[in-house]
Amino acid sequence: MTLASSRRRARGSARASVVAIPAEPVNIGDAARASGVSTRMVRHYESLGLLGQVVRTESGYRQYGEADVHALRFIKRARDLGFSMSEITDLLDLWRNRRRASASVRRITQAHAEDLARRIEAMQAMRRTLMNLLEHCHGDARPECPILDDLAGGEETAR
Repeated sequence: MTLASSRRRARGSARASVVAIPAEPVNIGDAARASGVSTRMVRHYESLGLLGQVVRTESGYRQYGEADVHALRFIKRARDLGFSMSEITDLLDLWRNRRRASASVRRITQAHAEDLARRIEAMQAMRRTLMNLLEHCHGDARPECPILDDLAGGEETAR
């Protein structure tokens, strides 16, 4: 474990469970711990081709190198930021290509940020509607319910 990761662990950081990147190839459990993802997700990312060709021992066990753990950490951070798997695939390709144009990275990130803004606005509109419905709901023993009326399209449904 590095000194920085020891300090984060001591402070109780959210990333305290992430350990130092191993120098030697490691099994799937160690790769998962070092990257902060589950073994199930490591297998999933491998099946999507995000890790490239993973080395296997003579007995068939997967062995993950330093580059694989870096890629897993990259994927985890991108997922934490809400990027889609398609966007992550593109970003990983760009990250691995040292001759990339940062404009490509910016374009993907800008589109994602704009999509998030649209989704946030839609959620805020939903919340405003729900708060308005709650404001008009008596929440008592009466059968009339403006929330159900709204959900039914403004009319009480026959049951």
